[in-house]
Amino acid sequence: MGKLNPNKYFLYKNRFIIGYILLAASFLTLILFVPKIALTGLSTSEITSATASQNLNLRSVFDGQLVDLPYRLLQKTVFKFIGITTYSVIIPSIIIGGFLGFFLILLLNRWFKNNTAIIASIIAVLSSNFLFLVSNGTPLIMVVFWPTLLLWLGSKVQGKERPAPIWSFIFAFALFLSSFTPYMIYLIILILIYTILHPHLRFTIKNLPRLPFILVSLFILIGFGFMGFIFLRHPETIKPLLYSGDFKLSTYFNNLKQAFLPFFTWHGVIESIFLAPQISLPATFIAIIGLVSTFKGFFASRNSIAIFLIIFTILISGFHTDYAVLLILPFTILIAHGLRYIIYKWYNLFPENPYAKLFGVIPIAIFLFTMITSDLSHFISGYRYAAPVANQFNSDLSMVLTHAKAGDYLLLDENDEFSKLLIAANTVKPIFRDSLNYYITTDVSSLPKNSKIYTIGKTNHTQLELQKVYTSSKSQNSDRLYLYSVK
Repeated sequence: MGKLNPNKYFLYKNRFIIGYILLAASFLTLILFVPKIALTGLSTSEITSATASQNLNLRSVFDGQLVDLPYRLLQKTVFKFIGITTYSVIIPSIIIGGFLGFFLILLLNRWFKNNTAIIASIIAVLSSNFLFLVSNGTPLIMVVFWPTLLLWLGSKVQGKERPAPIWSFIFAFALFLSSFTPYMIYLIILILIYTILHPHLRFTIKNLPRLPFILVSLFILIGFGFMGFIFLRHPETIKPLLYSGDFKLSTYFNNLKQAFLPFFTWHGVIESIFLAPQISLPATFIAIIGLVSTFKGFFASRNSIAIFLIIFTILISGFHTDYAVLLILPFTILIAHGLRYIIYKWYNLFPENPYAKLFGVIPIAIFLFTMITSDLSHFISGYRYAAPVANQFNSDLSMVLTHAKAGDYLLLDENDEFSKLLIAANTVKPIFRDSLNYYITTDVSSLPKNSKIYTIGKTNHTQLELQKVYTSSKSQNSDRLYLYSVK
């Protein structure tokens, strides 16, 4: 009887190619369709983000509105094409999430063997916390996107004795763009310190061709010089990039507690836009194994980076609780370390046994399938049916767009955040959709008799007579949209 050779089998021989193809197809399908299935509305932060993006213009930029500028420009561009809808609000996050997943896979593939990289990639990009980021129409995803991109670009620069100048330019450009995201300035400082302290990175910098090095440095100086010019004219605008506006030192440790509750609360629900737990127990177990295994080679850059990112995440989470989502990246790296250790130990148990190598894939496949299906079920069902979480999202925009037609009156409160969004949506002239063309009013006294007018929430105005009530499926504030006629 001949010795079993797994490499003779097509599926085993091409397992990594097949795995990456299936991962890419699954990921693209999920990020396109899961937001429509799971999140049934917009959160307060999404409403505020969409309004800010639509109201962005050149004057506001020079007036100091630089926070999350790359994301806001992308969101405003999307609105220009298809208008403001519940789905269009999250399209920028879907686009960035696609690139984030791609760069994360490239990063893991660069640092780890194919078997480790693909399993860790599957766990990361198909997890509920990753899918939430992709489904959330706010710049929050940029907190994970920039470090991931910078790490991958850094690995491209570091990985060669004389790196191609183009990678240095791209890295510098990404570094500059990341500074528009709150708290990323601290990451830039950390990167600079880490580069100075790490001997291999210092060697890489010294080996950069002189002219590209000068040009890259000049580019960074010009970019940050522009930001400095804006900040000198409007000093108050730098604060949101450094700390939350309502931050107090006395609340720092309480913020840390609130930030990490959604990640490690494995029972019950919490009053938050985040569905607990954000990280499953099996993934946490693998990450712990990875954390222990990294200490042996701590000073290797790929090992220590995960630890430094965890420290950085903890530090900024005390300023703003939502920014704990950055934990996704170091956790993914630690999961990859844990998987590498487990696979290494398994193969070492049976170094000469090809059957063990072949059939060792089966329990891994079962484990992955169980973890992914459980995570997806948790994500889809949780955001739809866990009342404390689901009630953080409202479907008001969808209801207005469904029932109110062009030429209808909307009675709005200009100080209300959702009203601001509707006003902004009414100003858009989309290329591929009809404009809304609502009549926005704050006073009904001058409206013609028998005019139909919609309100968000009930009003007791004496000149209005209730005609119809449109309800939401939410457990709270189900009576949302009211149709009145002017007496």
